Amino acid sequence: MQVRRHQETTLPQASLDLVIVGCGGHGREIAQLVAAANEAAGRVVWQPVGFVDDAPSDVNRKRAEATGLPYLGTLAVLGQLPPQTHVTLALGDPRVRRTVAARVDSFGLPVASLVHPDATVGTDLVCAEGLVVFAGARITTNVTAGRHLHVNQNATLAHDCVVGDHVSLHPLAAVSGDCRLDTAALIGAGAVVLPRLRVGAGAIVGAGACVVRDVPPDTVVKGVPAR
Repeated sequence: MQVRRHQETTLPQASLDLVIVGCGGHGREIAQLVAAANEAAGRVVWQPVGFVDDAPSDVNRKRAEATGLPYLGTLAVLGQLPPQTHVTLALGDPRVRRTVAARVDSFGLPVASLVHPDATVGTDLVCAEGLVVFAGARITTNVTAGRHLHVNQNATLAHDCVVGDHVSLHPLAAVSGDCRLDTAALIGAGAVVLPRLRVGAGAIVGAGACVVRDVPPDTVVKGVPAR
């Protein structure tokens, strides 16, 4: 896995253009994250250009444009942008994010890593590009993660976890220490994963579940204990 230390994802010295891929609710939340990061820095760190989305609903398109950012068009627009334009994937479903990431990669644009100023991220995090950490989230110590990890509002990722590409922790999810979350795993809102457990690739842990044993790949579990 290609990794880089979180210290390398600190705020750039000059403002950088940023396109948000996906203009649903997740996209608007990322737009708010970017605004908060700029405000905390006291300058424009990321300059949002707008949203791209292959098939936005009328409602989502209007709500996205109400943020003051335009809808730019389909993903094909990425091929018309200056090569220094950054992208971020605003897609809550990790399986969709994995598919879209492959398309976005074909345009060769750099991928932003974004951390809300009200989040806490350990300095020894090792993470590939595309990290998005929302307000109130906590990543502690000695965590290693792949591309496009999304840690949503008030979720927690504890010490010594190993996380694959495209993993999502939904709001208030709590992953205990020494866990492994494989590619495109999803930990639902308010779910808990107990220490030293593994959630397989493509598995979904339902909202409010408590995982007490390993979850096989491509499995949906729910309940307390999760089954």
